[in-house]
Amino acid sequence: MKLGISIGFGASAKYELPIKSVLRAEELGFDAVWSAETYGSDAMSPLAYLAAITKKIRLGTGIAQLAARTPANLAMTAQTIDALAGGNRMIIGLGVSGPQIVEGWYGQPWGKPNARLRDTVAIVKKILKREGPVVHEGKEISLPYRGPGASGMAKPLKSIMHGNPNIPVFLGTSTPVNVRMTAEVADGWIAMHLAPDTFKKKYLPIVREGLAKRTDGKKLEDFDIRTSLSVHISTDVRAALNAMKPMVALFVGGMGAKDKNFHKEAMVDRGYQEAAERIQELFLAGRKDEAAAAVPDDFVDDESLIGPPERIAERWRRWRDSGVTMMCFTTASEEVVELMGKIGRE
Repeated sequence: MKLGISIGFGASAKYELPIKSVLRAEELGFDAVWSAETYGSDAMSPLAYLAAITKKIRLGTGIAQLAARTPANLAMTAQTIDALAGGNRMIIGLGVSGPQIVEGWYGQPWGKPNARLRDTVAIVKKILKREGPVVHEGKEISLPYRGPGASGMAKPLKSIMHGNPNIPVFLGTSTPVNVRMTAEVADGWIAMHLAPDTFKKKYLPIVREGLAKRTDGKKLEDFDIRTSLSVHISTDVRAALNAMKPMVALFVGGMGAKDKNFHKEAMVDRGYQEAAERIQELFLAGRKDEAAAAVPDDFVDDESLIGPPERIAERWRRWRDSGVTMMCFTTASEEVVELMGKIGRE
């Protein structure tokens, strides 16, 4: 399994990079460092900075928000960073976020995310490959643009820069329709809220259905499945579990609209519907401490590695055999990097 670490999305007032952890991860053979974005810091700039101080660790966005960039700008930025990094290091991880951010932050209509994702992947790949001027007639995005307000002077263009044509594009999706589409058009899937047995039991058949629709011959062994784990080294498992619950409550209860919250839907999908409803109800009522207390221990424990090193090593084995091919550690302290660099290779 390929290992990675996350540098997050600049959740504090002052943006800082865990440079020591990134450099140590590279020394230990970690595959990638992953950035993120919400509505503050962006996902691309930190990777450009890290490209200058690292040599080989890959640079992934996990995830870049679809509404933040046009497909052309996404491709331009990715191929520029990849070139500055020496080539074959960039990974585009892309997702739609939710209606509150798409409409509230970017000022764009929610529209049809499935079609927009499909169009974006197609356009990005055409730009990177440079097989000709880019023409795309999509359900949501077309190049050249000939819609309302167009000048009528547009013409297809080809990237002046000869970038890396093989920059992989991953999609962060969650519904069966979108996961199936991801396997059909992308190079990897960024899965959220997986438990160790979730991929094989639920998503593997869906991924196979998508792969069967491909025209490039890509098989399951060529398609990456990436997920993430929060790692907390502690002799007090109970305290560590409780420390993680407020963040779960924030995402399940408040990271999205009441009727459109992907994190809540993922909890329901894992079999925790009653808990998910209660967490959202309490969180939206401003009772955040009670919302955190309502998060089930097993839900947190199944998507995290918590406890002393021996417990973490034992529970890691379930992930090693889960079918996931790439693991990103989201609490990448230097201590966590050292531990996972050791047991992650066993």
